[in-house]
Amino acid sequence: MRVAVVSLRTPEDDDTAAARRTARTARLLADRGHDVTVFCSRWWDGHEHERTEGDVRYVAITEDPVAPWLFALALPLMLLQFDPDAIHVAHDPPEQVLGAKLGGLLARAPVVVDWYGDPKHPGSEATRRLSVRWPEKVIVPSRLVGTWVRELGADDDAVSVVPESVDMSLVKNAPVEGDADVVYARRLDEDANVESLLLALAELRERDWQALIVGDGPERDRYEQQAADLRIDDRVEFAGDLPQMIRLGRYRSAQVFVQTATKECFATELLWAMAAGCVGVVEYQADSSAHELIEHRERGIRTTNDVELSEAIVEASQRPDLDVDESLADYDQDVVVGEFVECYREAQESFGLF
Repeated sequence: MRVAVVSLRTPEDDDTAAARRTARTARLLADRGHDVTVFCSRWWDGHEHERTEGDVRYVAITEDPVAPWLFALALPLMLLQFDPDAIHVAHDPPEQVLGAKLGGLLARAPVVVDWYGDPKHPGSEATRRLSVRWPEKVIVPSRLVGTWVRELGADDDAVSVVPESVDMSLVKNAPVEGDADVVYARRLDEDANVESLLLALAELRERDWQALIVGDGPERDRYEQQAADLRIDDRVEFAGDLPQMIRLGRYRSAQVFVQTATKECFATELLWAMAAGCVGVVEYQADSSAHELIEHRERGIRTTNDVELSEAIVEASQRPDLDVDESLADYDQDVVVGEFVECYREAQESFGLF
């Protein structure tokens, strides 16, 4: 299948979860034999109009990643020339979705928008609403985000959940290392809510445990000070950002992964940690989809406050040890890429190609 991936910004100039998801999807599609071209702003040095990384071709539409309308206006002709079977477009900025739709009409190809983010941002309300109403299909990473896009006006039948993925072979090959019992991993920003975990751990200071906080960000100093104020800093390691294989090794060694962030479109690190055998303990938050990952799973516990969180950590620590959870195979990359392709085929049917 010839797939045009539209993303004004790439991880090279906008290292966000949404940009990484788009780039990863393009790479996984290409790795599995699909003809993939990413239409983006120029992120590489030099003046070449295009370049190839692995099996993915990148075509520069504009020089500037902060000019969404210029990008959107130049996009339709480029899509017509590519002649795709399907157009996969990131939701941010929404202007590029409108440009992709016009390109889809010219090229007779369906448009699938992958909405990964808060519906309040970016762009005007009008462009956001059009960006979920015009495409043949809207892909979301979780039911929570699905609710958001429906509130913007997306048709129920057009919305499909395609989650983030894990590489189960990578999990199995990660060397087990570390002595932490409890792990937390996320960017340490205003939504991280590490204080809930620290307060819960402080209630367990009479027990034997070691905790690991993976990640960096503007709130790290504050969390480290809070751990010191609670007199548990000698048992909580703030490791900063760790390479993926090291993170996986630490997850395989640990027993419990705690998710407390107040905002999460998809709890990616929770998924990796559970695949690596951790019991997932999730503190419910209205703007987080993390609880969706542990629903109906034996190795998952949902809590609603700090007291329950402490109790859940103790309960999770008593579960049988496991360093790979094969029940998460439904989230393996091969399966999830297949779900993307199925969405493209459904969009083709909606567009009237079959």
